[in-house]
This record gives sequence, C-alpha cells and structure tokens, in this order.
Amino acid sequence: MTRKSALIAYGGWEGHTPEASARIVAAMLEGHGFDVTLSAGTAAYADPDLGRMDLIVPCQTMTTIEKDELAGLTAAVRAGSGLAGFHGTMGDSFRNEPAYQFMVGGQWVAHPGNIIDYTVDVSKPDDPIMEGITAFPYHSEQYYMHVDPSNEVLATTTFDGSRFDEIDGVVMPVVWKRRFGVGRVFYSALGHTSEEFQVPQMATIFERGALWAAR
Repeated sequence: MTRKSALIAYGGWEGHTPEASARIVAAMLEGHGFDVTLSAGTAAYADPDLGRMDLIVPCQTMTTIEKDELAGLTAAVRAGSGLAGFHGTMGDSFRNEPAYQFMVGGQWVAHPGNIIDYTVDVSKPDDPIMEGITAFPYHSEQYYMHVDPSNEVLATTTFDGSRFDEIDGVVMPVVWKRRFGVGRVFYSALGHTSEEFQVPQMATIFERGALWAAR
C-alpha cells in the first residue's frame, strides 16, 4: 500500500506557535502512516511537484507569499491535494491574498475580548468529523471571520454582544469543509497555540478533518 504524503509549512507570527503546532500535526499524521515533510517558510509551495502531496497543512500567520508560491499552492489544491488547517495559521496566513482566502473559505477579522470563555456548538452532529462530539466550552480567542456562504459548516459559536453591541447574537462558523476544484479543504478556528491540542475536542476535530481532506 502506498503511503500518503503531507507537507506542513510553518512560519510567521510566533504568538501562534507555528513550529510547535506544526510538529504536533506532523506526529499526528505520522501516526496515520503519512510521510510528512516539514518546511519553514513558503518556498515549498513553488515546488513543481507540490501536487504529489496528498495533504498540505499551512501553519503560517500574518506573513507574505510570492506570486509563484501562491499559484503553486492553489493549483495543487484545485488539482486534488487536500488542504487542512486551524485558527490563524490557516485563517489569517496571507492577508493581502484574496485568491488564498477564496480557496480557504474565510479570513479572520477580529477576536473581541481576546482570550475568553465561549461555547462551540455542533451544527452537523451526523458528519463523521463531528461524530460523538456535542457542544463544549472553550477558552481561547473567539474568531469573528469573513466567511464564504458556500462552506459546509460543521460547528458554530454565538457572540453575546458584551464587547460590541452590533454583533450580539451573531452565529459564526467555527469549523467547515468545502471543495476547491478537485481538492478538499478543511478549516477549524480552534487552536490559538500548540497547547490547545491538549483539548480533546479540538484535537479530534482537526485530526478527523485533516484525514477527510487528504487525497
């Protein structure tokens, strides 16, 4: 049986612990028999053979990407490589690149109150990614995002308006999946730092989502 391959590229703002998170994801995927390549920066996205990867996991925040790198990344996913990521390391990677955000299906714009307590609600309990997971409390940044209405939303959170009256009662996607060309795309807004992988629901949701996304 041919082993699946994954690229995990990390970098950007250190507050999101990109390298530490990348190594946790690498160990997770290796446990499922993946051959994992860890790469600092964005240069790997310009590799002509990127499309051979069954899964690509960006762990990059608030950084930049070259035109040929972005073209390589979007082409690989459109042709069938899976894309999976979490929090700002995929939802706030390249702020100046609408083509990247279009592929991901969303972009971070705010986290009112910074680190707070909130609830994650499961909107599709019958989806295999969410199987057995019910609503759970979470202590982290509650992401307010611009999201694509074509996303298949698996979990949400509701803002209470205690910080901004105008968002009181807003139901915001937290976990979604989508298609981009032939490729599968999975995103979870959970995972501010590597320590959050110790939360069973967070780790399980991402692990299942990454496996779903992989070709």
